[in-house]
Amino acid sequence: KLSQDPQPPARCSLETGPFIFHYVIERGVCFLVLCEHSFSKRLAFSFLEDLQTEFTSNYGQKVDSVSRPYSFIEFDSYIKKSRKNYMDSRARKNLSNINTELQDVHRIMVQNIEDVLVRGESLSALDSKASNLSVISQKYRKDARYLNLRSTYAKIAAIVIVIIVLLLFLRYTIW
Repeated sequence: KLSQDPQPPARCSLETGPFIFHYVIERGVCFLVLCEHSFSKRLAFSFLEDLQTEFTSNYGQKVDSVSRPYSFIEFDSYIKKSRKNYMDSRARKNLSNINTELQDVHRIMVQNIEDVLVRGESLSALDSKASNLSVISQKYRKDARYLNLRSTYAKIAAIVIVIIVLLLFLRYTIW
């Protein structure tokens, strides 16, 4: 099936009778494991990702320059050790617990990011309200100056009218 597909998926599982092949392709290297149907798919891919990480860190630079078969035969010791850890039921239980903890941490981190985004939205709303408040206060200042000016004109006009009336009264009563 892999050879028939010109662009095989980077992660896939292929069923063959009572077994399943799980594989991960990374940088031209295929990491493959054969498991029984009952073996956890997540654990199988975790095993492959563990192998991929270790192989890439130790031999990633050498892959393109390999000229002979079995150039990385010493990696077999790591594969055996890792396989033993993944096959041990206690180790699987520990991995399951670790995966559960990782899922909890992932959920908490997603919640924290959502909270930060909500706070960011709140801050942007607060910023826009502050901008609006600044505009309104400037308008209030302008209106207050206008009203003070009108009030001053009204007072001056009242005084002028009183003076004119007093002058008219004095002019007509004295003559």
